[in-house]
Amino acid sequence: MASVPDMVKKQSARIAVIFPGQGSQAVAMTSELAEIYPEIRDTFIEASEALGEDLWAICQDEEKLNQTEYTQPALLTASIAIWRVLQQKIDETPCYLAGHSLGEYSALCAANVISLGDAVTLVHKRGQLMQEAVVGIDTAMAAVLGLEDNRVENLCEQATEHVEGAIVGAANFNSPGQVVISGNAVGVIAVVDKVKNTGKKSVPLKVSVPSHCALMEPASNALAEILAGIQFDQAAIPVIQNRYARVETSAAGIKQALTEQLSEPVLWSKTMQELADKQINLLIECGSGNVLSNLAKRQAQPIASYPTDKPARLEKLLEVLS
Repeated sequence: MASVPDMVKKQSARIAVIFPGQGSQAVAMTSELAEIYPEIRDTFIEASEALGEDLWAICQDEEKLNQTEYTQPALLTASIAIWRVLQQKIDETPCYLAGHSLGEYSALCAANVISLGDAVTLVHKRGQLMQEAVVGIDTAMAAVLGLEDNRVENLCEQATEHVEGAIVGAANFNSPGQVVISGNAVGVIAVVDKVKNTGKKSVPLKVSVPSHCALMEPASNALAEILAGIQFDQAAIPVIQNRYARVETSAAGIKQALTEQLSEPVLWSKTMQELADKQINLLIECGSGNVLSNLAKRQAQPIASYPTDKPARLEKLLEVLS
């Protein structure tokens, strides 16, 4: 049987670029690439000037990098920096872009819907709003492994209905058998206990805010007001958004999807299936780490995915496309 690279070479590559979300950040991310490609540091300089913060320095400071309000602009900048390198290296124009949660903003920036300056300022504020929404609330997130999506949703509904004070829901449908839940600690613990009774596992996540759940509704409402004042242009490349796993074509539709995304689940498995249905045969993960490439292996219809955050990984991709 032909290898994946051989299969891609023998048929025309139909490429989608995917952008990672919060949790993929790493200290000194893109540093190795910056030694080779000046576009990396140039992008960080541009973003830092727009934000009024030294994002390159923040990437070297683990404590600050892991604060949500800085994680988000730093990750977005790293993704766009790599995107700019890819634009110089790859002849093929991607058929689609998509981003996981925060990564959706990177995708929209790459598609020229929103400028880099507006994007980093926006996600910085988004991070602040998310933190402010849960001040004084004991929150949690956990990954549930090995249960069907509807079983996890049912467990969340049962906890919300029958456990006093519980707020919990499915936050990320990442791949078959991996659903992240999010909410207050009472709600998440109640679901985790129910998962144990099924014989399946859950893994607590180290996060400062419970994304994509009802606790984010105040942040979602405030974000809508901010988005109303930002210029969104026509996408140069279609972006499949998290809310409904579909392409929104109008500025109003894109903004509405971003607003709802904050308190509604990320439909990543459905997004991957949508790309498979559109005959995408190669994914490029554009940003820090390889979380999305690993998730791609677990989808119902896996698509070969290549991370690009280090020189060796980028060279492997370029070899496949040569």
